[in-house]
Amino acid sequence: MSPYDPSAYPPFAVTVDLVVLTVRRHALCALVVRRGEQPYQGRWALPGGFVRGDEDLAAAAARELSEETGLCAHDPAAPGADNGAHLEQLATYGDPKRDPRMRVVSVAHLVLAPDLPAPRAGGDANSARWAPVDELLASSDQAASGLAFDHPRILADGVERARSKIEYSSLATAFCPPAFTVGELRRVYEAVWGVALDPRNFHRKVTGTPGFLVPAGGTTTRQGGRPAQLFRAGGAPLLNPPMLRPEV
Repeated sequence: MSPYDPSAYPPFAVTVDLVVLTVRRHALCALVVRRGEQPYQGRWALPGGFVRGDEDLAAAAARELSEETGLCAHDPAAPGADNGAHLEQLATYGDPKRDPRMRVVSVAHLVLAPDLPAPRAGGDANSARWAPVDELLASSDQAASGLAFDHPRILADGVERARSKIEYSSLATAFCPPAFTVGELRRVYEAVWGVALDPRNFHRKVTGTPGFLVPAGGTTTRQGGRPAQLFRAGGAPLLNPPMLRPEV
């Protein structure tokens, strides 16, 4: 093995980028911020930033989310974490030309939460907003007006991760409040997949796996109509059999 030569390895930086998804007005939406600095000043981008020398990746993701938007997310696997939001690593992106400033490797994270409030811009972001993911991905086909950096690819990967995981896991419940109805959960699936689902078939599938949903006690009429039973996510992490995404 050759001796280590620092001069043979040019410096590079590590960043975190955040794909923050929620369901608003029955549509899957992503959080974007308008960049206040170069490069890509004035363009919309995913929230994120450089990892500091004294923090790990999850801490950097949580800090950037708070600094740029005023929102909070927690890693559900962490002891004592608030399960109101779901945070997980998505993928690593290291194209040498992805950032014009220098060699930058980004570790993207996926954040899911129920109907989140209007974000507050901060850090180097001039403004922040929720935008339907279909709108963002369509506009990113145009290089002059789409998302900055390689964020169209990161967003597309995050959306596909969410769409595929709700087929077999309890991830869809991360978009719901602590107590929810089967109808509210179905509308999450419909928003994420962009399709209409048969209510009776959906009810049978999500209640057919023992421990996937458990009664929360009580009913609600917040969706109108007759009172509907409230449920919460149970301990079963997998939906068996999985609910396959309809072809569109």
